[in-house]
Amino acid sequence: MLQLNYIRENKEEVLKRLAVKNFKNAESVINSVIELDNNRKAAQREGDDNKAEANALARQIGELMKAGNKEEAETLKTKTAEIKNADKLLDEKLKNIENEIHLLLVTVPNLPCSQVPVGKTPEDNETVSEHGEKPGLYAGAKPHWELTTQYDIIDFEMGVKLTGAGFPVYKGKGARLQRALINFFLDKATANGYHEVQPPILVNEDSGYGTGQLPDKEGQMYHATVDNLYLVPTAEVPITNMYRDVILKESDLPIKNCGYTPCFRREAGSYGKDVRGLNRLHQFDKVEIVQIAHPQKSYEILEDMRDYVGGLLKDLGLPYRVLKLCGGDMSFGSALTYDLEVWSAAQQRWLEVSSVSNFETFQTNRLKCRFKDDKGKMQLAHSLNGSALAVPRIVAALLENNQTEEGIKIPAILVPYTGFNIIN
Repeated sequence: MLQLNYIRENKEEVLKRLAVKNFKNAESVINSVIELDNNRKAAQREGDDNKAEANALARQIGELMKAGNKEEAETLKTKTAEIKNADKLLDEKLKNIENEIHLLLVTVPNLPCSQVPVGKTPEDNETVSEHGEKPGLYAGAKPHWELTTQYDIIDFEMGVKLTGAGFPVYKGKGARLQRALINFFLDKATANGYHEVQPPILVNEDSGYGTGQLPDKEGQMYHATVDNLYLVPTAEVPITNMYRDVILKESDLPIKNCGYTPCFRREAGSYGKDVRGLNRLHQFDKVEIVQIAHPQKSYEILEDMRDYVGGLLKDLGLPYRVLKLCGGDMSFGSALTYDLEVWSAAQQRWLEVSSVSNFETFQTNRLKCRFKDDKGKMQLAHSLNGSALAVPRIVAALLENNQTEEGIKIPAILVPYTGFNIIN
């Protein structure tokens, strides 16, 4: 959530940057926020004046009572009661105005940083770098959804029977490959200074609000209505919310956490050839990395996180590219996002496997996650997160890129985790 003072003091800059994110009705919403804030300030001043007058009358009443002038004191008491009643109505008005401001502010996306390319669609994203060589495949090569059936490692039809489309059943070496990737990603993260946590996979409304999933993405989240809890769309939500209403020391920063969770996304309206097999699921496994950082260091940390995720893909021998997302393709809360995509050889297309983002103060303002600087001043921290990594499309690329006539070869770095070097 944007800070109100920043909006007031930098209105034109805010509108300019919101235009990069293609936020509709930006001027109308921002003008309404400022107008409501003017009303809030006027009501606050009126309330302060009323309280000052009531205090002055209280002193006069005390003096009149001491002097024995009870009749005039009673007249002033009546006036004081009227002021107090008016003040109660004013307090109610003030709460309503503050609520209106809040309801508007939560609809405003984060401001993109100056590095964000202008654009509306994925075609406008900027390619930052490309790594590795795209593998050539033998004549009989197949897409992963055929390979999983051939080797009986993932059963999509059984998932439909048990739950519905987008909930596959992993079997045998497919299940072990899933587990191997999760453990590999967690081991790499902890070796790189991330503290592993295992958070709940159900979160409350406050947690969804704190990281910006609510009210922006409620339609994409599975909602357990009886208890008003949400299944996590990513471990980012519970891990970042660990720092809700927390005041940190400057020396604590950066805080680095990682965690594995299954992730749940409704992905309403997703259909077609590009979402076949593992390309788009409602339930999938993912390891997430999250940092709470000093504002002066967050963009340096973002580059480190991007390079760290790229290192995982190099370890797995997967060709990949890094994209800097344009304003129209960024998430609601992000100030800058890098997407990392792997090459899917049988599908002849790039598959997104990670988004690494800096949210600056957008989440921490909602979370009230602050720290005291060396001058004792309270500041909002910056929050960052990234997929490291999402498993399904990694599996898809590994199966397709490493298929041979003898079977599917497992990258050497994974063999200690899988216990086998080929799926055949």
